[in-house]
Amino acid sequence: MVILGLCGSLRQGSYNRRLLQVAEAKLPLGETLDVFEGLTQIPPYNADSAAPQAVKALREAIIAADAVLIATPEYNSSVPGQLKNALDWASRPFPDNSLRNKPVAVIGASTGLFGAVWAQAELRKILTTIGADVVEGELPVGQAHDAFTEDNDLADPGLASALSDLLDQLLHKVPIEADAAAKHFERGVLK
Repeated sequence: MVILGLCGSLRQGSYNRRLLQVAEAKLPLGETLDVFEGLTQIPPYNADSAAPQAVKALREAIIAADAVLIATPEYNSSVPGQLKNALDWASRPFPDNSLRNKPVAVIGASTGLFGAVWAQAELRKILTTIGADVVEGELPVGQAHDAFTEDNDLADPGLASALSDLLDQLLHKVPIEADAAAKHFERGVLK
């Protein structure tokens, strides 16, 4: 199973990129998380323009993935513009909506106390409107500068457990082909 990771921060050393790395380490054996690296190449959404190559690459990555995990920072109490722009391109025009019925979970980290909770709530609302199959709940990683261990985990055991639970919920939303179901039961992905 492949999960596509989208990082709402464009910084290479961002806390949200690190949060995606922690999530990848928590996935069951055989499951992978591939982070889409092309958000900086996506131009502002324009319904009068044909989808440029960067947008086609994003749509193809979403379609090819079994699920999507988005890690978002919070800018001015909301979703970063580049991330929102990418979601607009991925979901428009409606017949080309690559996120329709796609299982999606949202997590977030910020240096403030609240861990990007407003951005996460706003993003879940946007994704629901788009038609994605959104996991309820959030993972607010506040004071992100102190939130990670040297061995690529979350310092707070409660947050680490909550991330594992959220990933489990995301994996449970992925439709399983009948012949593949036995493999997933064997690995303990499904309970």
